[in-house]
Amino acid sequence: MTETEFLQHSDHLFAHIEDTLDAGGWDFDCRFSGNVLTIEAADGTQIIVNRHTPNRELWIAAKSGGYHFAWRNGQWLSARDGSEFFAVLGTALGDACGETVAIAAP
Repeated sequence: MTETEFLQHSDHLFAHIEDTLDAGGWDFDCRFSGNVLTIEAADGTQIIVNRHTPNRELWIAAKSGGYHFAWRNGQWLSARDGSEFFAVLGTALGDACGETVAIAAP
């Protein structure tokens, strides 16, 4: 994936996350600035989604830890354990708001 493709793909992905959270009715505020999407729950808990352009990776920082994801076989998979980006994000968001949060890949 070229840098341009990565930036376009991650822009689309960040917009998809924000749109899905808005449509789902969960109480999150989203702010996108630079390479970072900050998602804040009503209690102030933050989940940070960051794109690391040099490595073409997406990163999630949450209370449960930090995760790095690379594009493999048509999906974003964790470098550590092979878990899928949206599954990890949904768990982190669910932990933050106390509800089940599911975001499907676009």
